[in-house]
Amino acid sequence: MGGTGNESGTPQGRTDRAAEARDRDAEGRARNARPRDGLGRPLPYGSPGVERQPEGLVRTPEETVAEAQALLDAGKPFHAHEVFEDAWKSGPDEERALWRGLAQCAVGLTHAARGNVTGGARLLRRGAGAVAEWAAASGRPGAYGMDLGGVVAWARELADAVEAGAGGADGADGAVVVDARARAPRLYGK
Repeated sequence: MGGTGNESGTPQGRTDRAAEARDRDAEGRARNARPRDGLGRPLPYGSPGVERQPEGLVRTPEETVAEAQALLDAGKPFHAHEVFEDAWKSGPDEERALWRGLAQCAVGLTHAARGNVTGGARLLRRGAGAVAEWAAASGRPGAYGMDLGGVVAWARELADAVEAGAGGADGADGAVVVDARARAPRLYGK
């Protein structure tokens, strides 16, 4: 045997008891039940947290955009990413790249708000690229009331600002922390 496990075959540092104690959802899948803050970070058990977004909901594209915008406006980009992820997983194949790109933009904002400069900027740019590519390939500069060019510009400008240190206050480790609410995009409208 290699050095990755113990005599019982369980991964090193993990006991059968630890495996049994994992949080599970109703279908028995592993799911961390710890409460989360507004940026999706786990909090200690028993702490008040932010209500989670239900997973696996099938919404219309318009409902997806409206729900994600409300979450972004509330400073909850992690939760907006989950809404976009549902659309990505349940939507038509020809739109998956759009919803995946929007999810990447929202999670990029999440990382930037958490002080992860490198990850935030990288995901913002990846999401912007995916949205721009989808818009060009589909011939649709807008979709479901969204100004996709505006979303792309927002994500790229925020990535540049995060890397330049213009995001906001310093985090505990000195990383730039973006104010998620102030930096949220307007997906549609004014």
